[in-house]
Amino acid sequence: MTDQSKIPLPRELRPGASPSLIERASGSFDFRTLARPVVPDLPPVKVPVPSPVTETAARQAETAPAEPAPRFETTRPQVDPQPFRGIHHPISRKHLRDQNLIEPESAVTGLLEEFRIVKRQLLRTVAEARAGHGPAHAQRILVCSAHPGEGKTFCAVNLALSIAAEKDNEVLLVDADFAKPSVLSTLGLPGGPGLMDALADPDIAVEDCVIGTDIAGLFVLPAGNVTGSDTEFLASARTEQVLERLTARAPHRIVIFDSPPALAASPASVLAHHVGQTVMVVRAESTGEAALRDAVQLLSACEDIKLLLNATRFSTTGRRFGTYYGYKE
Repeated sequence: MTDQSKIPLPRELRPGASPSLIERASGSFDFRTLARPVVPDLPPVKVPVPSPVTETAARQAETAPAEPAPRFETTRPQVDPQPFRGIHHPISRKHLRDQNLIEPESAVTGLLEEFRIVKRQLLRTVAEARAGHGPAHAQRILVCSAHPGEGKTFCAVNLALSIAAEKDNEVLLVDADFAKPSVLSTLGLPGGPGLMDALADPDIAVEDCVIGTDIAGLFVLPAGNVTGSDTEFLASARTEQVLERLTARAPHRIVIFDSPPALAASPASVLAHHVGQTVMVVRAESTGEAALRDAVQLLSACEDIKLLLNATRFSTTGRRFGTYYGYKE
């Protein structure tokens, strides 16, 4: 309970308080005149006396049926969501277990509960953006790290698998680590054209490169052909056009980018200009504070950067997610 006796009373309720500047001004000026227009005095207008002919014409005009007002079409064209036309491939559940990833439709585990907490924070920001109170492009989420080997792909894939379980959203996992793509091998999917091909060739539609899966709500966009000009292609005006095709017509689609490490390659800092949220993966007892600060500075184009502590078993609160469901490590 707060001590309400310390809350200052308004001026007009204080005993012996003198009137404020606004109160003294209202006594000298009538502010109500500011809310209504001032009409100057006009000379009287002479009204002509109607003749019998004009009276007859007026009566005929009153009895004549009124012509319907012209109608103007103001309806906006309906835009359908952009469908993905790529080939569908199944994902081996055993392969997911071997990679220590979340297995859809399986028992609740501590890992599943951890990423449930993580995704809830991200989806809340997306909901706020849809209501007009959050960052632009909040449905585009960049997963990054400072150095290689800190678990960014592991977190990106598990985050995508967790969001795919949502009832009101679908997720597109984009492999944006063009130099060392690993999303397809992590999920056990075949290679094919991807994001870099759509950026380099205007004749390639990016939705044709998306791979469907047998996991409901999960789609994957490969990195595409390796090129030495990946940063230059990302910095071009076509990048925003391609990304708009992935998100503008599907408000319930979440796009997750697995980018290269921020301090190891430049594409991450360019992608930060096109996303609304960034998840910076920090590996426990590995990522240094100086490296983390430098990486966050490189990604400062994104206004919402969240930190995700990875590979730790220590908790100051002693909480262990999943134990309520009978899960034990």
